[in-house]
Amino acid sequence: MATKIRLQRHGRKGYAYYHIVIADVRAPRDGRCIERIGSYNPNTNPATVDLNFEKALDWVLKGAQPTDTVRNILSDQGVMLMKHLLGGVKKGAFTKEVADKKFQDWKDAKAKEQAKLVEKIAAGKKAASADRLKAEQAVNAAKAKVVAEKKAAQMAALEEAAKQAAQEAAAAEAPAAEAEAPAAE
Repeated sequence: MATKIRLQRHGRKGYAYYHIVIADVRAPRDGRCIERIGSYNPNTNPATVDLNFEKALDWVLKGAQPTDTVRNILSDQGVMLMKHLLGGVKKGAFTKEVADKKFQDWKDAKAKEQAKLVEKIAAGKKAASADRLKAEQAVNAAKAKVVAEKKAAQMAALEEAAKQAAQEAAAAEAPAAEAEAPAAE
């Protein structure tokens, strides 16, 4: 029976995640599978892969053919490298200990690279947050300036109206005082 290592889609529309499964080549994409060996979630940044390394390596060594996407995932997780190294051990190019050392060195370098990527993403988010904060502060300052100008204009108008009312009151009192003054004589 020919087997494939493929992705099986799950999740809602626009937010899919996948199970990494071993399936018969003739089975439909989301149909029956022989074994589930992991999961892949492309919605996170960076994408999350949870893979049973030993089972994946075992199936690859048995001859299961991965699809293109799964081949990339397996390469990224080191399954294909380990298959290559075990092929070298089988041919006698080097010993199992040397293969394990090479794989461990690759794994350490990969972990450092992954840590740098996560750090870079976090720094980018922090910088974007700081930029948004500065932009919001600039908008708030502009709004505060407009409000202050409007309040100043209202206060000036109120003061002007109060002055005019005081002048009108003084003007109204002056003729009344003149009118009273001749009556007193």
